[in-house]
Amino acid sequence: MGHAVLLSLVTIGIYVVLREALAITLRQTPTAPQTFIVHMAPILDMERVVGAVLVLRDVTELRRLEQMRTEFVANVSHELRTPLTSIKGFAETLLEGALDDKEITRRFLGIINLETNRLQRLIDDLLSLARLEGKRVEPLASGASVSVVGKKVMTLLAPLAEERGVELHAHMPERLPRARISEDLLGQVLINLVENGIKYTPKGGRVEMRAQEHEGLVQVAVADTGIGIPAESISRVFERFYRVEKARSRHMGGTGLGLAIVKHIVEAHGGTVGAESRVGRGSTFTFTLPSEPAGET
Repeated sequence: MGHAVLLSLVTIGIYVVLREALAITLRQTPTAPQTFIVHMAPILDMERVVGAVLVLRDVTELRRLEQMRTEFVANVSHELRTPLTSIKGFAETLLEGALDDKEITRRFLGIINLETNRLQRLIDDLLSLARLEGKRVEPLASGASVSVVGKKVMTLLAPLAEERGVELHAHMPERLPRARISEDLLGQVLINLVENGIKYTPKGGRVEMRAQEHEGLVQVAVADTGIGIPAESISRVFERFYRVEKARSRHMGGTGLGLAIVKHIVEAHGGTVGAESRVGRGSTFTFTLPSEPAGET
């Protein structure tokens, strides 16, 4: 225990002698906060204080989870309020007389439709996270073929890539071991990563998916030639609602939950996620999943 905590306990010990029982929270250092609840009571001998009993309980993790819950509620409230404010504003303008102008009506209804779709995506992602967090990973009769699922995802997202002028490329060995994950969840991971790459890659760029097997793990990388991510943001990109550029992300239709869903799915299946990026050069998102031993189907 650090000197700061010991000094605090000495001070509190004196206070206990004078004031009987006390509960207090201590922080060991500002850079690596460790929070304790200290319960103290004096030891009495014939109404004379001869000592004190102190019980320390480390509640660092509990406090961290409480802070995460508070931030999550605040973020959800903000994300819901933004499109609702827009919908309400345009609807009120129409009701106050703008309905008479067909051109304005069509434009405002188009914006309301876009914001409604954004709300739907946000709610769908929130429900997806809730289902993932409340669901125990069941043993699978058979894993998923990363090659097969990866090619399906590339085919599914080809129209979006064509619309944005982005090339899609896949390098997936046919004899790659199956990953210990369901096809649906693997597809959700790959769709989120490839779709992100397409959205943040300028016209004429490319998004590439690669996979390989290494020491019992299936390693997958989705790389793009997009706008990139600043170094100070890399460690936070998998956090819920974290956006490098909030305005741009909302304009692209992002909810800020896609990468958090990716992280949750992969880690729930015993895998890891990572990201590398250079501003103006592009980003590479990687994940690993345990592979099935040879001979299993």
